[in-house]
Amino acid sequence: MTLRLAVSILFFACLACAPAVAEDAKPAAPKLSMGDGEHNRIVTDGLARDGRVLTFREVVVADNSWLVLHPFKDGKPVGAIYVGATYLAAGTHENVEITVQTAPEPEPGVMYLVMLHQDVNNDETFDFVFVDERNVLDKAVFEGTTMIAHAVAAP
Repeated sequence: MTLRLAVSILFFACLACAPAVAEDAKPAAPKLSMGDGEHNRIVTDGLARDGRVLTFREVVVADNSWLVLHPFKDGKPVGAIYVGATYLAAGTHENVEITVQTAPEPEPGVMYLVMLHQDVNNDETFDFVFVDERNVLDKAVFEGTTMIAHAVAAP
């Protein structure tokens, strides 16, 4: 047996043993997380409540954005609806108030997802209109794979 034939047999044998890879295989989607970024953040320490109004000590936004509250149901945030939104121009803001606009009034321990949505068209109107099955026109703010969001309990 020639060396060339032996190498060819070994090569084809290795191909037969290699795991099959679909031609249309896509790389795994990056793992998403929630928290603060380098240019956007929501300080949740010291969260205060007065009736329906939640006050965040500091919020930093790189672009004109909305601070948005989503409710929880069965222990999970419900991103398809929101219960309050406050407009913020780009910059650092202190004592940012957001009013829970739907019943019932928040009680201590009631969970919300607080997050940033960019005012994409800069019209100072929260465009909570779905553009696909998951995203709204005024899109969620991400830095890399981190969505600028936190689960918080009403004080």
